[in-house]
Amino acid sequence: MWIEVGHFAAILALVLSVTQMVAPMVGIRTGQLAWIRVGRYSAFAVFGLLTIASATLIHAFMTHDFSVTYVAQNSSLKLPTFYLATAMWGGHEGSLLLWAWLMSFFIAVAAWKHWKTHSVSMPWVLMILGGVTLGFLCLVLLLSSPFERLLMIPPDGRDLNPLLQDPGMVFHPPFLYLGYVGFAVPYAFAMAALITGQAKDEWILATRRWTLFAWTMLTTGIVFGAYWAYYELGWGGYWAWDPVENASFMPWLTGTAFLHSIMVQERRQMFKVWNLFLIITTFSLSLLGTFLVRSGVLSSVHAFATDPGRGMYILGFMAVMLLFSFGILVWRSEALKADNRMDAVVCRESTFLFNNLFLLVGAITVLLGTLYPLALEAFAGAKVTVGPPYFNKVFIPVMLGLLLLMGMGPLISWRRAAQGQLKKNFVIPAILAVVGIPIALFLGIDHPYAIVTVMLIMFVGSSHFIDFKRGVHSRMQSGSSNPFSAIWRMVGRNKRRYGGLTVHIGILVMCAGFIGSGMFQEVQTVIMQPGDKVKLSGWELTLDRYHKVRKDNWTATEAVIIAVREDGHSVTATPQKRKYDNHEMETTEASIFSYFWEDLYVVLGDRIPGRGWAIKAYRNPLIGWVWYGSFIIALGAIVALFQGRRLKKTQEAN
Repeated sequence: MWIEVGHFAAILALVLSVTQMVAPMVGIRTGQLAWIRVGRYSAFAVFGLLTIASATLIHAFMTHDFSVTYVAQNSSLKLPTFYLATAMWGGHEGSLLLWAWLMSFFIAVAAWKHWKTHSVSMPWVLMILGGVTLGFLCLVLLLSSPFERLLMIPPDGRDLNPLLQDPGMVFHPPFLYLGYVGFAVPYAFAMAALITGQAKDEWILATRRWTLFAWTMLTTGIVFGAYWAYYELGWGGYWAWDPVENASFMPWLTGTAFLHSIMVQERRQMFKVWNLFLIITTFSLSLLGTFLVRSGVLSSVHAFATDPGRGMYILGFMAVMLLFSFGILVWRSEALKADNRMDAVVCRESTFLFNNLFLLVGAITVLLGTLYPLALEAFAGAKVTVGPPYFNKVFIPVMLGLLLLMGMGPLISWRRAAQGQLKKNFVIPAILAVVGIPIALFLGIDHPYAIVTVMLIMFVGSSHFIDFKRGVHSRMQSGSSNPFSAIWRMVGRNKRRYGGLTVHIGILVMCAGFIGSGMFQEVQTVIMQPGDKVKLSGWELTLDRYHKVRKDNWTATEAVIIAVREDGHSVTATPQKRKYDNHEMETTEASIFSYFWEDLYVVLGDRIPGRGWAIKAYRNPLIGWVWYGSFIIALGAIVALFQGRRLKKTQEAN
């Protein structure tokens, strides 16, 4: 019965999302505030109803209600409780419901938080977000319902996909969705500003935290996905330019460009049309990511659905949204001319401009590499694969350009940079960048891109240090008694700036991790029997035994391998080959030991009859720095999130 309650709640939410769209429009036409209030209360009600719908679906999983088709297809009696509670987003239908629930939650928060400060924009925001919610609820209820019942109730379910029975599934999809859906709010405010003809700075100030929150969640989701791939898929890497990985990376790139370019609009009242273009593109790419994962056009470990009908619906929905958004942007473009023009080529505005161009080129590069095989197969019937060689060849130079701009930005003045100032600011970073060449060669780095990356790490790190040191010095001259007090006051006063610079430092640490793990990875693939030994760059691995392991809903063959490092440190690696009860698919569980400078990564491969088992051992230098860098990025983003708004008069809002 509870699932019917959830189904009815979802239907009621769909009806109220129509009310959320229509009532504010009636209020605008008639001038009666009561109609706009109806739209607002409808948004709250939609959130409440979708909460009930989601709760009933989780309840069905927790109680093993296999009369519900979705539950029977994605759980079993032996599925651990940890995964039962989160299996809601383990399949196509439930994850779409999660998308709609998160959307309704964000709308409710926006309607509560911005009701008084943005009374002119709010009716349009409610209408636009109501339309997006309506589109997804139609998809959930008409094409992908998780509430359907089975006539013949099975005694047990099919179980969750083995690859998804992992903590990564618990965290990775929700964080990605928080990012995707989070961009909907800035998008709606941007469209409201366009429609009302008030596309100045206020919509950016109102949604800056929303944008930063969405970007942070998307970044965290991508990193969670990379780490999940690293330890679950057993290939020793973390990023393969898989089309679905690319789907989350594209909105991240344009969202990053947007976060930078809005600073130019706030400071210099420039890039107005460009910022609107970027936020529309970012949210559109979020929808594209949903289309790629849900349409069945991709063959990927990440792809959930194989129903082209659902894909066509999402494609049509996305097309309507694009026509609506860019149509209004073109219509209003004449009224959005910049108040200022760039005074010189060398200035901070131009570094942001080139930063945006590089990020956009990167996004286009990824988009072409992702969609080209799909288009070729659709129109010519040919199958091609665009893999890492293409992406690395095109994308790495773009990222090196971004690193260079990252180092220049903090030390270049707004409006116009004087020649003397440039020499004074960049002589030390330039010298240290050159010093990076012998350092790279000393470390054994001989690839040109990697050497340039080391130079840029030195350049960016030193430019940021100089900027930080000057800030502390200035604070101490203005009365701070000691450096710590100066740092506290300096960061507290401008959390956004220093949060952003911290994010840059995190990216540098990640770059070091990319070089180490990409260029110095060592691999040994051997067939081993108990007692066999293999050496791997400072490690000696001895196979002790194989044995069977049984737990919950799986059985595994586990190898016990004693690994001894040359300094005497030893660990016991236990890589597994798992077979789940209700699935033919075998999964690989790598055994990983992480240290500051390297990871030891051991994988159990296939059994070779009469000879033993294939063992693959990796030494991954600096791979942990990729994760350390992501922690620093998250820290910087959190600091920046605490920055308040800087609008002089709240009434300027509308």
